[in-house]
Amino acid sequence: MLVLVTGGAASGKSAHAERLLCDRAPSSRLYLATMQPFGAAAQARIARHRALRQGKGFETVERPTNLAGLALAQHYDGILLEDLGNLLANEIFAPEGAGDAAFGSVLAGIAHLQDCCETLVVVTDEIFSDGLDYPPETARYIAHLAALNRALAARAEAVYESVCGILLPLKGEGNA
Repeated sequence: MLVLVTGGAASGKSAHAERLLCDRAPSSRLYLATMQPFGAAAQARIARHRALRQGKGFETVERPTNLAGLALAQHYDGILLEDLGNLLANEIFAPEGAGDAAFGSVLAGIAHLQDCCETLVVVTDEIFSDGLDYPPETARYIAHLAALNRALAARAEAVYESVCGILLPLKGEGNA
């Protein structure tokens, strides 16, 4: 099962995604972290997410790129991918990333993760509403993230949006 959880910054989407995964994955749970700890703000965000996961039975793997090449030691009841926006940025901009092949690399990585678990919950970002003009490389990133969100939403059995801490079902299961 593929579940997509979207929302704006600090909307509660990560906490909702963890709860959704815990409800669906009775025992073996993997948290796949994609954020690279650049600077104090990123480190604080990582620490906050670690605290949120405490006591929920998650194993954590940090993997900023190349999810398709990730070798896991077991098949999991559930995997939580946190988050698609960071993963895409890493694949596009990091020296070890896929560069121009980022879109396909991310989709291949997600397909690989689906093969490694019963339920995959993917957290993504809602960054498309500000109406600002961006430099070409940022506009390309935004366009790729929008296309990935559409592709995953089409494939997902359930899609949710977190708005101000409220989880709204957009597709599939209505009882979040």
